[in-house]
Amino acid sequence: MSALRWTRGAAGLGRALSSSGRRRPTSEEGTLSGLCSSRRSSAASPREQDAQKEWGHAELLEVLEARVRQLQAESRSEVMMKKVQMDRPPKGRSSRWAQKLEAEKQMKQKRQEFLDMQQKQTHTLHTEPRIWSKKLANCLQPSKKGAARSSEEEERRLTRALQAALPKLGSCTPASTKAVVVEPNILLLQQRFLAFFECCACTGNMALAHHVLVTHHSKYDKQQLLTLDMYNTVMLGWARQGSFKELVYVFVMLKDAGLSPDLWSYAAALQCMGRRDQDVRIIQRCLKEMVEAGFQPQQLFTDLGLAGDERAVLLRAVVKAEPAFSLPPQAPDPVNTSTLLKEVYAKKGPKSYPKLHLPLETLRDLFDEQLRVELSTSVSIPSVEKAPVMTKEVTEARKTLKTLREQWERELLRVLQQTKATMACQAHEGQPTLYPFLCLLSEEEFVSMLMQVLKVLPAQGEPLLHLAHDLGLRVLNRHLVKQKQVTNHLQKLGQQYSKYLRLLASDTQVEAPCLPREYWESLGPLETPLQQPWSLPVLLHLGKQLAELLVQAVQMPRSLATPQGSCRLIPVLYHVYSFRSYRQIGILKPHPAFTQLLETAAEPTLTFETTEVPMLCPPLPWTSPHAGAYLLSSTKLMRAMEGTTQHQHLLERCAPTQLHGALDALTQLGNCAWRVNGRLLDLVLQLFRDKGCARLGVPPPRSEAPRPAQQQLPPGSSPLQKAELRKELARCLKAAREMHSLRSEALYRLSLAQHLRNRVFWLPHNMDFRGRTYPCPPYFNHLGSDLARALLEFAEGRPLGPHGLDWLKIHLVNMTGLRKCDSLSMRLAFADEVMEEILDSADNPMTGRKWWMEADEPWQTLACCMEVAQAVRSPDPTAYISHLPIHQDGSCNGLQHYAALGRDSAGAASVNLMPSDLPQDVYREVAAQVVKQTVMTVVYGVTRYGGRLQIEKRLREVSDFPQEFVWEASHYLVRLVFKSLQEMFSSTRAIQHWLTESANLISHAGWPVEWVTPLGIPIIQPYHREAKVQVKGGIQSLTFTSSMDISQKPNTLKQKNGFPPNFIHSLDSSHMMLTALYCYGRGLTFVSVHDCFWTHAADIPVMNEVCREQFVRLHSQPILEDLAKFLEKRFCSASRSLKPSERILVAKLQETLRSLPETGTFDLEQVMRSTYFFS
Repeated sequence: MSALRWTRGAAGLGRALSSSGRRRPTSEEGTLSGLCSSRRSSAASPREQDAQKEWGHAELLEVLEARVRQLQAESRSEVMMKKVQMDRPPKGRSSRWAQKLEAEKQMKQKRQEFLDMQQKQTHTLHTEPRIWSKKLANCLQPSKKGAARSSEEEERRLTRALQAALPKLGSCTPASTKAVVVEPNILLLQQRFLAFFECCACTGNMALAHHVLVTHHSKYDKQQLLTLDMYNTVMLGWARQGSFKELVYVFVMLKDAGLSPDLWSYAAALQCMGRRDQDVRIIQRCLKEMVEAGFQPQQLFTDLGLAGDERAVLLRAVVKAEPAFSLPPQAPDPVNTSTLLKEVYAKKGPKSYPKLHLPLETLRDLFDEQLRVELSTSVSIPSVEKAPVMTKEVTEARKTLKTLREQWERELLRVLQQTKATMACQAHEGQPTLYPFLCLLSEEEFVSMLMQVLKVLPAQGEPLLHLAHDLGLRVLNRHLVKQKQVTNHLQKLGQQYSKYLRLLASDTQVEAPCLPREYWESLGPLETPLQQPWSLPVLLHLGKQLAELLVQAVQMPRSLATPQGSCRLIPVLYHVYSFRSYRQIGILKPHPAFTQLLETAAEPTLTFETTEVPMLCPPLPWTSPHAGAYLLSSTKLMRAMEGTTQHQHLLERCAPTQLHGALDALTQLGNCAWRVNGRLLDLVLQLFRDKGCARLGVPPPRSEAPRPAQQQLPPGSSPLQKAELRKELARCLKAAREMHSLRSEALYRLSLAQHLRNRVFWLPHNMDFRGRTYPCPPYFNHLGSDLARALLEFAEGRPLGPHGLDWLKIHLVNMTGLRKCDSLSMRLAFADEVMEEILDSADNPMTGRKWWMEADEPWQTLACCMEVAQAVRSPDPTAYISHLPIHQDGSCNGLQHYAALGRDSAGAASVNLMPSDLPQDVYREVAAQVVKQTVMTVVYGVTRYGGRLQIEKRLREVSDFPQEFVWEASHYLVRLVFKSLQEMFSSTRAIQHWLTESANLISHAGWPVEWVTPLGIPIIQPYHREAKVQVKGGIQSLTFTSSMDISQKPNTLKQKNGFPPNFIHSLDSSHMMLTALYCYGRGLTFVSVHDCFWTHAADIPVMNEVCREQFVRLHSQPILEDLAKFLEKRFCSASRSLKPSERILVAKLQETLRSLPETGTFDLEQVMRSTYFFS
């Protein structure tokens, strides 16, 4: 029995064993950055059961068929309803259910006829609003009824109205007023309105946007939802079209709502008047009121991100009113003044920046190829799964799929058009529907995107929440790319990038060597259309609508499910509920027959979004929080949980120079060129296409999944036996799902590796909120497992030189994990001793003695064996060109930073900050290998409870440890670990306590903790109290937890516990970035995996020197003193009115910040002589 059929049978067995009388639990949605949802409705996959039931059940069948398998969720691991075949009621006998269904059918038909009639009607879009202020209303009074107005009279009327609206009204709200806390559901509505208006502006539906704005402004209770940003968005849309009449109406509405215009409001009015060559007096009046409101004309060109043509017409209007006005002079290029980066940005001194190994023309061709890829928005590549034998069954399956997909495309197009028409009608009634969102892309693009999603939907289904989020993001990303296509952005990008490549190409030179960002900025600004990201509720609302379109449109003949089935169509996707952990979540699941069809067809391609695939040309240099990485696809400089905006606000408020260190380090990491280790890939594919090898990290296929020993129980089985079978079934299903997930991940990684074989590619980088860096492509990068790292090599090789072979050998021994406590010379001697095993592993990896398979990192060990073998067999090993990255790893890097901060001599000696003949192992100093994870994570804030769980898990993995003593032993060991660390790292614990107490006081006073890293990156912890927000309607209401920084109070527990580890992570990221920048200045290729630094074997001595220099320079700064000053200035100044209880907290915080932990006498300069600091 196939794995698929077994799964279906097992699910049916679970259904049969469950109790039908049990109460159904409420469902909780799975999390997406802390999202959860309550149950709304359910549906189940149909199963065929041959059974003759009593006639009365036919009524239930009619209901289930009419409602398209509406499901009943039960309290078990997964709910699947059985579709029962049964006799129909005799002719002439009409049941109550049949009558009800007939009535519902007629009602549905009448409703559809009404909608069709509405769609055919021409809706009147309102232009003139109802104005509540009598003074403003009089200004908009039309002429007497029936009297025709000339265009001149109309212009004068509008000008008078604008002049009346410009002066400040007594009831207006100042633009600088602090944002008030808004209820989550009100905030959700406001986000939907704002996104609706923005999409209308993007798609040219300004009349519709104006109509909805007028409709809500004219109703006093609904007017409260409208914000200044909404009025500004509609005004800017009209300004771009030069529509003076409509702009005046919106400006008057803005003032009528009691709001004060901000800089964007005046910019919209002036831009519109600049396009129409308006009378100079009204422009002068507008500028006068703007100045009185506290804005200067220069700010229109310095503070707002306007496109080139918008700036031009704005300048025309200002100059017309003030002929002496000129644009503010361009400020001289700002220079970063950080002490740590002084040498990086010094114009004097020798610089030997590395260049790529590729010539200019090759790089330009690679740019053209990458541009084509990003314009297509997706990439299809061959799958590395073992190709099936092309039997008649496979051929028929592929033919059937092709036919079905053609039908589905037509049906999706029809349903999409129908949905758009319905939503257009609702928008004409004043509702902010998804209609403009469905106009952002062509209908064919939407259909293609939905077909791609259907193709990759896993057999176990996808949580509706995740699917909706993914679909919403796909639409947003495609829209942003399309925006750049409709402007001349592509042409300018091509011209500027071609010039930029002269800095990187191997066969060109520039006048003065400089950093990539500096050279890119010297070529002039490249205007990029700015688009605010949609909020999470908007993304989910749009994505859920698209998912429902897919469910509605995609159907298949019932005959595919059962050979005796009819040609009646049944849904391909079903909405079911399933338990994941303790939550019940809604899932869109494909019909098992469709899954079986896909498996039989075994189509040979996989499809990825362009941002999921490495780049084929060097990434754009990071120049701001908005610009860098991919050519067209938008990428966040700082990745964060969806819906979090605080990080972006902090970055945007930074002085440009403050971020230069981070921007340049990310650019340098992304400029490293990679290639695939082809020989190793062949060996991995050989295992992957066979049955995998879990021990070597090659996941086995689903056919190897465990199955229950007993698939059905004999009659009369006891409840206990049924319960045991259910447990075993749940365990097997869980294992099968995990195996499928791991297998899919490996399939993606290996297929991408095969696709990029013999190619050069790049991995653009960004960072998290602590400053830690990550490659953007998720599936194939050097941050993955041992196997993922082993598949990657530097595209550019370097000769080994006099010491490179020694470093190759030491790296090989490090990967085996066999000589961790030996000196470097002892490791080198060991490599020579086992040279025969090394050569055998390289020559016969799968048929020899397989020494490499016993290593801690087997695949990286094998890759190094092959490199060593080629080097020692070359005529001159010093001239051998090596592409293998060599690693130097920090020795419990978090504790190294703590020991340096506290100048703790005892702690410094334990983590190799002091010179020694042998490496010190802090884990050995504390306890056995069992507690290694706990020792390592104590520095990152793990609690005693968490530490005990870690030790318990490790003890259960020790086969010869008596399992009945695990609980007592874990308690005993965790006490010893914390006591030993307290004694060994006294300064560390004092600093941890100081950081924790400071964060505790800050968060209890109502703030999230903020700080700035030594490199100038602003950090804010994104831990807030959660508020539930619901996206209602459709097949399931999605309820998610929102932690939208601005309105929620901080989560004091997470703020307190998160500060020490996050602060240390921000220090290790600063050290890595400094090392990257100074290595780049010395011509090295450098990449990192957090505290593990990589370079060529020949360059290890230079990298080690730079690494130590930068650690000493970093910790020579008054880090804790600067932190205390920043926190005191940020949180202890009288910037807001405080309650008495808050004043007490602030006073205590001030006292804590001024009581810095005492430090020891450790001399940082000793790090420069420590061989095993990084090794």
